[in-house]
Amino acid sequence: MPIQKMYDYIIIGGGPAGVAAGVYSARKRLKTLLVTESFGGQSIVSADIQNWIGDKHISGFDLAKKMEDHITSYSDIVDIKLGEKVVSIKKIASKEFPGIYDFEVSTDAGGTYVGKALMLACGARRRKLGVPGEKELDGKGVAYCSTCDAPLFSGKDVVVVGGGNAGLEAAVDLLPYATKIYLLEFSDSLKGDPVTQEKIRTSGKAEIIFNAQSKEVVGDKFVSGLKYLDRKTNEEKTLKAEGVFVEIGSVPNSEMVKDLVSLDKYGQVIIDSKHGTTSALGIFAAGDITDDPYKQNNISAGDAVKATLAAYSYILNRGKK
Repeated sequence: MPIQKMYDYIIIGGGPAGVAAGVYSARKRLKTLLVTESFGGQSIVSADIQNWIGDKHISGFDLAKKMEDHITSYSDIVDIKLGEKVVSIKKIASKEFPGIYDFEVSTDAGGTYVGKALMLACGARRRKLGVPGEKELDGKGVAYCSTCDAPLFSGKDVVVVGGGNAGLEAAVDLLPYATKIYLLEFSDSLKGDPVTQEKIRTSGKAEIIFNAQSKEVVGDKFVSGLKYLDRKTNEEKTLKAEGVFVEIGSVPNSEMVKDLVSLDKYGQVIIDSKHGTTSALGIFAAGDITDDPYKQNNISAGDAVKATLAAYSYILNRGKK
């Protein structure tokens, strides 16, 4: 497969981390390639983001559009491969500097590109329950996007699994539509923002069930309920519902780099938070793919800026003793 072009910096991902990396690499006049299936990251499904600095309220769709508009304004220095997925990354010996590696990136569209430095901003994907019935009833009452699917459950009882911010936001999205919302949390307390918790508690529509371990999504052609284990009484119970929204966190999209950089036990790329460096010289990372404990859009963007400035320094000085 022929190599199409040599870049200073290749960025994988089009969420806040990837776009921030692209903007700053452009400002440093690094010849950059950004490869992403879409812009926006996981926030694309959020109806109302209230903590993106500079916007009191913005939808995930609008935020994604603003990010796309910003990065495409640097089209003279940043090449964008939109709608493409990276399928492999290889280290190859640099022809310029002995002992230094470049990085060969291949996409599902057949493109192969080489970069002097690499930014992993691949983000994460929704975690699945992994219980019987979930896969079989996916799209038949099992849902992972409340913004997309909440209107489909008008006048119905639903279950939201997960008491973090994602679960609470899903419950809020469902409030105008669902008749009853069961919010299941594995532990004995909710983890999400207090303001959102209060909105749910005072809604009159939600019932919060703690110490609940999901066991099975029930249904034939469509969801009819959810079985769960009461972890305090060890009693198995069933909730009657026509929808199950799974909001239990995310899994980092790190499979393609597991042989290139060090990962923690959760599959997150381990970084030096000061510079965004990984265990591999020339590979940087930021955002939800990393072991940074705070998964927030603003933090992802800021960490990507730091990592890109570090990458710029690395590119200028690589091969020097």
